[in-house]
Amino acid sequence: MARQQKTIITCAVTGAIHTPTMSDALPYTYDDIAAQAIDAAEAGASILHLHARDNETGAPSVNTDDFAPFLPRIKQATDAVVNISTGGSLTLSIQDRINPAATFSAEMCSMNMGSMNFSFHPLAKRYGDDDWKFDWEKEYVANSDGNIFRNTFRDIAEAAKTLAPHDIKFEHECYDVGHLYNLKFCMDIGLFKAPIFVQFVMGILGGIGADIDNLVFMKKTADKLFGDDYRWSILAAGASQIPMATTASQMGGHVRVGLEDSLFIKRGELAESNAQQVAKIRRIVEDLGSAIATPDEAREILDLKGGDRVNF
Repeated sequence: MARQQKTIITCAVTGAIHTPTMSDALPYTYDDIAAQAIDAAEAGASILHLHARDNETGAPSVNTDDFAPFLPRIKQATDAVVNISTGGSLTLSIQDRINPAATFSAEMCSMNMGSMNFSFHPLAKRYGDDDWKFDWEKEYVANSDGNIFRNTFRDIAEAAKTLAPHDIKFEHECYDVGHLYNLKFCMDIGLFKAPIFVQFVMGILGGIGADIDNLVFMKKTADKLFGDDYRWSILAAGASQIPMATTASQMGGHVRVGLEDSLFIKRGELAESNAQQVAKIRRIVEDLGSAIATPDEAREILDLKGGDRVNF
């Protein structure tokens, strides 16, 4: 497909994988999530991908009461597109996971396109028993090798049909090439309409590896399946975040960074904030000759409903 004239930067602010012990910069209180999201938007992110957390312990949450304190603050302070996660827990039902997006009728939300063994248990080995800040963290991380991140065709259909009245644009998260075929099937039966927005998710244990050959293969497959009916972005976990985003930006793709996907600004050095990661990829993309999309330009590229039609 033709290269986009401008590059959209998405920032995934906190996620549901990393825990407070892993980085002091990871936001989990309502105030910190709001502040870091706003700073990321000011640094150049036109889309903010948001999860919620318990304000006291930092545990991942899909409770709408944990979204309500920061969503209006972000909207008041920035024009960035708000994208609410529907993957906020690896163990909860799809009904629980889509409830925040439905409640707040966001412009965008994530849509995971297949079930997988999503695991991050090796991270637990980096910390001793007495290193964890909160009691829930060690078990949460160490036991993730027993989880199946469930996203069946029935789950996907239920999410799509429940959220359809809200005119929400989905960020279709594809962790492997088979997920692209799942998405094509769902389009063929009328669950999603073009233009779709595909997020190639690379480097997660249980999904496709983060390397250029795999990126090229994913894009060629998407080109074959969707033609001109899709826009695409990449997120790569850990140390692959910036290198893979740089490559994707030169292939005509959009990019996603943020502390959800990597806690580092470069190998061996923890990032100070989400905004630092946004500023870095913005500088790289602009130095390589591309322009960064504003929020309104992102809305036009992705055919979004507009920030005046959300419920927060």
